[in-house]
Amino acid sequence: MINSSAQFKYQATRISTATKEQLLLITYDIGIKACHTAENAMSAKNGAAPDYDLANKEIIRAQEVVRELMVTLNRDKAGELGDKLMQLYEYMYQLLVDANMKKEPENLRTVRGMLEELKQTWENALMKLLKDYQAEHPDDKDLQNAMAEIEGKKPAAAAPTATPQQPLRTAPAAANAKPRSFTLAV
Repeated sequence: MINSSAQFKYQATRISTATKEQLLLITYDIGIKACHTAENAMSAKNGAAPDYDLANKEIIRAQEVVRELMVTLNRDKAGELGDKLMQLYEYMYQLLVDANMKKEPENLRTVRGMLEELKQTWENALMKLLKDYQAEHPDDKDLQNAMAEIEGKKPAAAAPTATPQQPLRTAPAAANAKPRSFTLAV
């Protein structure tokens, strides 16, 4: 029970502090996991009977994810791409309905694959934007640390600076303090 409480608090903090781009990636992750879990529950393995109750619960979760993607899609801003994405989301939703009604794990694999591809596409686009921004702002230490974290490198230590209005103040660092950064991969 303690572990699930800590996990819930971690997830709640992760979501409440996420950027809208990170929230999109988290949403895709939830849908991918739901499809995977439903797929496994629907497939009888090692002589065990399929768990259709669990599959139903996870398919409904995946449907909620796809509905959320549909509702948050700004078609006016996205133009033709938005229309194509909406058609894709509608198709995915219908596959999930059919998977639940007809107990078809292949539909779940198809939707999971689409969600994985969309997530990867958004991750690539966000990385390109970050790299472009980094090229324009080479002295941004927070960005350098974030990019180092994303690329699996050790972040550089940020040098403290002082402004004329605000004198430099230093405080003892906590023993377990970590540098402030964000993570794109969720």
